[in-house]
Amino acid sequence: MDAGSRSISSEKSRASAAPRPPLQEAGSRPYMPPLSSGSRNPSAKCYGDRFIPDRSAMDMDMAHYLLTEPRKDKENAAVSPSKEAYRRLLAEKLLNNRTRILAFRNKPPEPENVAAADATSSHHARPAKQRRHIPQSAERTLDAPELVDDYYLNLLDWGTNNVLSIALGDTVYLWDASSGSTSELVSVDEDSGPITSVSWAPDGRHIAVGLNSSDVQLWDTSSNRLLRTLRGVHEARVGSLAWNNSILTTGSMDGKIVNNDVRIRNHMVQTYEGHSQEVCGLKWSGSGQQLASGGNDNLLHIWDVSMASSMPSAGRNQWLHRLDDHMAAVKALAWCPFQSNLLATGGGGSDRCIKFWNTHTGACLNSVDTGSQVCSLLWNKNERELLSSHGFTQNQLTLWKYPSMVKMAELTGHTSRVLFMAQSPDGCTVASAAADETLLPRFSKLSFNFLIEREHYEFIFSY
Repeated sequence: MDAGSRSISSEKSRASAAPRPPLQEAGSRPYMPPLSSGSRNPSAKCYGDRFIPDRSAMDMDMAHYLLTEPRKDKENAAVSPSKEAYRRLLAEKLLNNRTRILAFRNKPPEPENVAAADATSSHHARPAKQRRHIPQSAERTLDAPELVDDYYLNLLDWGTNNVLSIALGDTVYLWDASSGSTSELVSVDEDSGPITSVSWAPDGRHIAVGLNSSDVQLWDTSSNRLLRTLRGVHEARVGSLAWNNSILTTGSMDGKIVNNDVRIRNHMVQTYEGHSQEVCGLKWSGSGQQLASGGNDNLLHIWDVSMASSMPSAGRNQWLHRLDDHMAAVKALAWCPFQSNLLATGGGGSDRCIKFWNTHTGACLNSVDTGSQVCSLLWNKNERELLSSHGFTQNQLTLWKYPSMVKMAELTGHTSRVLFMAQSPDGCTVASAAADETLLPRFSKLSFNFLIEREHYEFIFSY
């Protein structure tokens, strides 16, 4: 079991002396430096990409002589006195004791900035790629009270319509990243709550909400209407959710994983039983053919759609791979966007490793000890990079270059575990949320695509 979980009962009993509205701006926007470095001087003369010397300063006759002069004989070979006298006389007349062949009348100009040269050259020229900057200050700060500090839950998700959903206690809030507006979707009663997971459907309109009571609700966010409630699927809280088109996969503390077809009345279509403890991580591959599941039993399973039974009563479905290399709970899962059979996983506080798997063969390709609890993983959609968020003991976010796993950036100074991350639809922004056991956490967005929690703030940075 991964250390550091906080009981839900203690969350309910905690009193808030002066509650503030959630997801409201709590700070002013600071000055942000421009992305471009340096100013362009339009009056500066552009010399192009090469310098051609002045040929009027060249002595072509002398150059031809030096190029065609026969090699000197070996030191021990006999040389005719008349030949030697002829060579000496010819050299004095042609070279006039000069040794340089080419000469510049003027000093070559200093090269201009590459980007400036590209701007003045043909429009077909490829501009120079600017180096990314990762800022350390927040652009916007939003309050998020009552965010449950539980490693095994999944309380943050970003939909395809650019709306961020976050569960705070018994309530789900929606924050529109385009307009900055906030709305309340649902608030459940104490018998059902708190909310233990949220996950957007691929259409960006419908959202699944997992509850502590073991039920799962499906909501239409365009009309704020409850469409249906899935009951009897699990016997304990539903802490992980994953969509595969119209199939909603649910993972529970009872160790079961169930595929639910939300279009039909009898929604339970497949059941996967391989975990003996809570299922805290679920992710479908990009192709929708493989499902990765991680549990508090330190196990990672890879399930193949072709091996799933269509009859839940038939018993356990056979996993494709059962991997037990991690030494703690496996919550962080991320399928690689540029290599379909590559999966990254992260272990809890007793493991602290990021591992890479070939899901076709089940082979572990690499393992990196991060030094702290791995809470979440996200691949960069635009670069070959991986972003990880961490808990005990450093509480940092780390950007890794893949496959070398060299650290490109490390953001430290957090006061609590960075439990949840979500990526924007365009892949240019990442939101993360962290919690603190004594003070109310605040949810904040930073410019530049990383979002971290610092001093009880949640930040978004860009890359």
